[in-house]
Amino acid sequence: GEKPGEFYGYWFQDSDLAKWLEAASFSLATHPDPKLDAELDGIIATIAKAQQPDGYLDTFVQLTAPDKRWTNLFEWHELYIAGHFIEAGVAHFEATGKRTLLGVVGKLADMIEKVFGLGEGQIQGYPGHEEIELALVKLARVTGEKRYVHLAAYFINQRGATPNYYDEEVKRLGVSAKLPIYFYKNRWAYLQ
Repeated sequence: GEKPGEFYGYWFQDSDLAKWLEAASFSLATHPDPKLDAELDGIIATIAKAQQPDGYLDTFVQLTAPDKRWTNLFEWHELYIAGHFIEAGVAHFEATGKRTLLGVVGKLADMIEKVFGLGEGQIQGYPGHEEIELALVKLARVTGEKRYVHLAAYFINQRGATPNYYDEEVKRLGVSAKLPIYFYKNRWAYLQ
């Protein structure tokens, strides 16, 4: 909302920003740099402004399909991106002691915990690419919140369960072979 514009680039590119934030935080941990620290603070403030009130954070979906959150898990990689943001938040906290990004990713993880699971009204899916599982364990370690480990276990245990969530998702979406052939060649092997 700071200036007009539209989403461009790859739908999963938020993860690249998150990976950069994590790497920059690792750098700060061993090589203090006030300029880099200030740059991170500015970027984190912008990310916090972009986060939805309920904790959701994925700029592709927010800008192009806000009414379709969590409807295309195998292709849009929302949980993968969330995992990279969570890892960045943990790394930033461990490097600087600042809770700014940790607060953002904690709110995101809390929202994901409400959305996914085996309870009534919850989505019984899991990430297209594993990433959030290890991120949630790292988040649990720094916050002391064991429920994040339970959420990671949920995602791990759902993968490969029958019926396959992705078989149902592609039917619901009416997906054709619009992605590269390696995606479909070994029936979900790409998602492993």
